[in-house]
Amino acid sequence: MAGKTLTRMDLSEAVFREVGLSRNESAQLVERVLELMSDALVDGEQVKVSSFGTFSVRSKSARVGRNPKTGEEVPISPRRVLTFRPSHLMKDRVAAGNRS
Repeated sequence: MAGKTLTRMDLSEAVFREVGLSRNESAQLVERVLELMSDALVDGEQVKVSSFGTFSVRSKSARVGRNPKTGEEVPISPRRVLTFRPSHLMKDRVAAGNRS
């Protein structure tokens, strides 16, 4: 499955074409939206995008892991991880794409 990657430039180009802002304004708008989303996640807030999904940060506690090659136990530090849960509409759209 060698698909194309959607980039910031692609998003700003789509805003330029659909909304009619200048290319520079479109790029600034996309950057600002992504910055607001990132800031909210850093602050521990959820980011919900209707019909798309929910981004959230989850705290994982410290634990002992194991090196699969050697079997040696390795301590894993507590950390925060980013999670994404797609909406039901997004799940349905992706599943429908798989049926073609």
